[in-house]
Amino acid sequence: MSDRLDALTSWHADWRGLRVAVLGLSVTGFSVADTLAELGARVLVVTETAAEEYARLLPVIGADLWTGPLDEVPEALTAFAPEVIVASPGFAPHHPLIRWAQDAGIALWGDVELAWRVRDKVVRPDGRPADWVLITGTNGKTTTTRLAATMMAEAGLRAAPCGNIGVPVLDAVRDPAGFDVIVVELSSHQLWYLSLQQSPSPLAPAASVCLNLADDHLQWHGSFAAYRDAKAVVYENTRIACVYNKADVATREMVEQAEVVEGCRAIGFDLGVPGPSDLGVVDGILVDRAFLDERRTSALELSTVAALAERGLAAPHVVANILAAAALARALDVPPEAVAAALQHFRLDPHRIEVVAVAGGITWVDDSKATNPHAAASSLAAYPGAVWVVGGLFKGVDVTELVAGRGSRAKAAIVIGADRTAIVEAFERHAPAVPVFEVDDTDTEGVMASVVELAAGIARDGDVVLLAPAAASFDQFASYEDRGRRFAEAVRARLGRGTDGRHDAQPSDTPDDRP
Repeated sequence: MSDRLDALTSWHADWRGLRVAVLGLSVTGFSVADTLAELGARVLVVTETAAEEYARLLPVIGADLWTGPLDEVPEALTAFAPEVIVASPGFAPHHPLIRWAQDAGIALWGDVELAWRVRDKVVRPDGRPADWVLITGTNGKTTTTRLAATMMAEAGLRAAPCGNIGVPVLDAVRDPAGFDVIVVELSSHQLWYLSLQQSPSPLAPAASVCLNLADDHLQWHGSFAAYRDAKAVVYENTRIACVYNKADVATREMVEQAEVVEGCRAIGFDLGVPGPSDLGVVDGILVDRAFLDERRTSALELSTVAALAERGLAAPHVVANILAAAALARALDVPPEAVAAALQHFRLDPHRIEVVAVAGGITWVDDSKATNPHAAASSLAAYPGAVWVVGGLFKGVDVTELVAGRGSRAKAAIVIGADRTAIVEAFERHAPAVPVFEVDDTDTEGVMASVVELAAGIARDGDVVLLAPAAASFDQFASYEDRGRRFAEAVRARLGRGTDGRHDAQPSDTPDDRP
């Protein structure tokens, strides 16, 4: 069996009749099933529930479907006797089906490994598949992925941002138009599956980066060490440049420990003055001292903090993302002029430090995408002294350090969500001078209206009201997008009633005030 799987490293290999079980039927699961069916494999999709649009399409492409509880291995799966299982990223290592597959010695892939194996379906004019660039980190992945792809496109490269960003990697690989570069955002879940690969031709990116590392997804991985090890996989077999965050020692250690292709360079970035193999900031100018022959004596200008500020891109963590993306682009010979030109028209996605409104001297900012403490810390660094809207599902992550550090400088905290106790107690212990207000409204429709009313009673001229929850949204909202949208709607609704966003807070406005 291993000999057959070892031979499956090309779209043009013989995949016919290979029995593959696909776990999960979201957008990723369907892309896997569709790819395998096109290759001629026998496909059984196993999932607890199936969206109607995907369930309806499976028989059309020639795949079978089994739905039902997955707390134990279904008989349909054992009877199918899969030679390979391709799991969607939602299936954690401790899931019964994953444990069964490993105990049974069945090959276990993620969608990224499958995509790498069939990457030669569409090739460039020189006959080679597209280069791959890999991006991970606790925060900033999507912004950096979009930035890098935009910089590459500005240089004339056909670049496809994909992966955890929302477009399956397999869709990019199979696009008949073809690409020069596949820019892949990778979650720690996808990287864990990639760590299992035993292909004779393992994934070898042209350039790679882990932007930062902080507690997140600990319930999925089981420990911070396991989470860190998964993230470190991004650097394995890199050919040209391993980009790391000089301000985050964990990312440097990952590069030092990685097995890379001979000649691969370690390229650092941070907001300080760069060394000869780094990108950084000198007197407000973003510069490259890594990708030029005279790097020990000179640097190349990429942009300025002032120019970025005009486009809402000057928050420290955004500048760091820009430098990381520029390093990846420069590794693929994108000229500095293209980097600068790309930044002139780049815009952040919604719900990423997005200014919703400015009225009555108050700035209302939606950073609902700050779904963990590390991201929220970056938001609070950009807006020190803000009225901070925080809370949701903390996924087992400790918020103590966040509250004791950045949170202690907040003007006030408005706490929402299911896990309010932990954040409130953290303020009581580590930032007792910060007024804390709890919103105990469990009605999704009413939560943000209550938040905005509270904030309007606290904020004064020159203040910022910052939604940076540091937590997942699924306790009260459909997604972080839904949470941010409802916040923005509540702000606009209040301003639309003819107010300037302010009023004098009354005791009835504060269901739980801890000054």
